[in-house]
Amino acid sequence: MDNYTIKTVFKEYIHPLDSKIIQTMTAITGLDKYVKKLDTLTFINLFIYAQLKKRSSLKEISNALSRKKAVQRLVGIDSISKSQLSRKNREIPHETLDVILRHLIQKIHLVLGPVKAEKVLNKLNLIDSSTISMCLSGYEWAVFRETKSGIKIHTSVLLCEEDVYPNKIIPTPARPADETKLDALIMPDEDVLNVFDRGYFNFKKFDAYSAEGIKFATRLKTNTLVHVIEDLPVEDASPITRHAIVKIGNMKNYLQLVETSDSEGNKIRIVCNDASRSAAEISDIYRNRWKIELFFKWIKQHLVIKKLYGKSENAVYNQIYLAMITFCLTLLIKHKLGFKGTLLEMLDWIRDCYDNKMSTFVLEIFKEPERSSSGQRRQKHRRIFEETLAQYELGDVLHLDDLTYDPII
Repeated sequence: MDNYTIKTVFKEYIHPLDSKIIQTMTAITGLDKYVKKLDTLTFINLFIYAQLKKRSSLKEISNALSRKKAVQRLVGIDSISKSQLSRKNREIPHETLDVILRHLIQKIHLVLGPVKAEKVLNKLNLIDSSTISMCLSGYEWAVFRETKSGIKIHTSVLLCEEDVYPNKIIPTPARPADETKLDALIMPDEDVLNVFDRGYFNFKKFDAYSAEGIKFATRLKTNTLVHVIEDLPVEDASPITRHAIVKIGNMKNYLQLVETSDSEGNKIRIVCNDASRSAAEISDIYRNRWKIELFFKWIKQHLVIKKLYGKSENAVYNQIYLAMITFCLTLLIKHKLGFKGTLLEMLDWIRDCYDNKMSTFVLEIFKEPERSSSGQRRQKHRRIFEETLAQYELGDVLHLDDLTYDPII
């Protein structure tokens, strides 16, 4: 705790970014060669603050910086105009922020890796995409349909117990099909099972993955042709209705087929090329795929990702990466402090106390409640009634004829 006597919460929060590495990277690329005020590191710190405080526009960010001394101390400048923020957001290549994000992901691997290695069910790489709709007139480079534009965030996330964190992020215009990014999101590690939905269906890729030893599980489309090679036994009490060895479509390799039902009773058919998995395990694994949907929901609800700061492709992608960087920083500080609450609770603590001293913050989040509740107690008159009723039912009623005044309350 003595190490936190000088640092503010925000300085500790952004510490995993490794400012010296960012400055070295920008010096090599010449990104800040002629910059006098808003260099790349300052830009990143300011927009992480904007994500934390949910500033929804560049004007809000500019105003917050000019009015709040605490923000000025945190980022190192006392003012910046909206136009300067916009220009910098367009100029910084989104590949730079992608490198910083991958650096943070590697740190999360080191923090959660030992825990993940012990959890067989949690060696999962969940793959999916999420679409953000945009106005057609402002974002013509991302035309999606006749009336709107949009981008897709192609994502793979790793599941570690209850924690889900990004493994790889690929933002693109929304029009390309999901399966075009599957190869980039797949993890070839033999200990990892890649789990994805029907949007990534491609028989040719499935055969290639099976030949290369890449393990995957996915859900069948309703019109998929299935050739049953062998039916396997299923326990009567099991939620699994069918377990078989099959070939699908024009695939050459065998797959396991597991048929079960979702929470609404709809039939689900799952195929998996990992022969070592049981039917029950495959079913449970696929149910965990829903956690990537919860990840997207969390990002969209609690970070600034739907209200965009810029209209250029690079500016939009920068915002996506900054939101993911903020997510990773929140997860890292949660585990560094050993905070037992939810990730959202951790984010709320950071938002409320970002300019506090770190030592005070640590004491505050781990402070014991000032008084403890004994829970809801039965009122005294209720207890007396129950005791009297029990006596009456047992025939012990002579005391009811006693007229002696003896107040019970």
